[in-house]
Amino acid sequence: MATRHLYLVRHGAADAFGRLTDVGERQSELVGERLAALPIDTVWHSPLPRAAYCAQIVGTRLPGAVVREAPELVDHVPHVPADVPPAWAAFFDGYGAAEAERARRAADALTGRFARPAATEVHEVLVTHAYQVAWLVRDALGAPPVRWLGLNCGNAALTVIEHRDGDAPAVLLYNDMGHLPAALRWTGFGAGVRP
Repeated sequence: MATRHLYLVRHGAADAFGRLTDVGERQSELVGERLAALPIDTVWHSPLPRAAYCAQIVGTRLPGAVVREAPELVDHVPHVPADVPPAWAAFFDGYGAAEAERARRAADALTGRFARPAATEVHEVLVTHAYQVAWLVRDALGAPPVRWLGLNCGNAALTVIEHRDGDAPAVLLYNDMGHLPAALRWTGFGAGVRP
């Protein structure tokens, strides 16, 4: 049975202009080194510069893998809930029916392209953004659309999902930062106590 192995990576830490910082570059190198022993076919990345540069760095650690852009991986809000949870009211302020429809179309394109079995065995790295990782995890778990909220992942954290023909998707790993030293973990999160 052919399996699509998805290795989801949120891009490395970036500055306010969307460029990888020195920390982000080092995080990208380390996640690439972690993936180096796997038979990676393709490194797909969002069109945004922080993800594209992270993917290029990761790709240098993966002999034989091609690095390509996938517009479906661009940073976007994947779902606007009809009943916004109170804690998220400020985040969704100003979102209306048109924005909700754009979000639905973008999320459908993302899952339509990557959240399904492949015709042959493939190992793909997706260098993308926190919301897209959350959406793909939510989809794999069959959770309601609103459950993407609150699923956050750190910069250069690794999430692994497998899609097999005739079987439910399997989430093997979520937000794993074991390849990063303590000083490079938990970037991309707000302040707080972390394990």
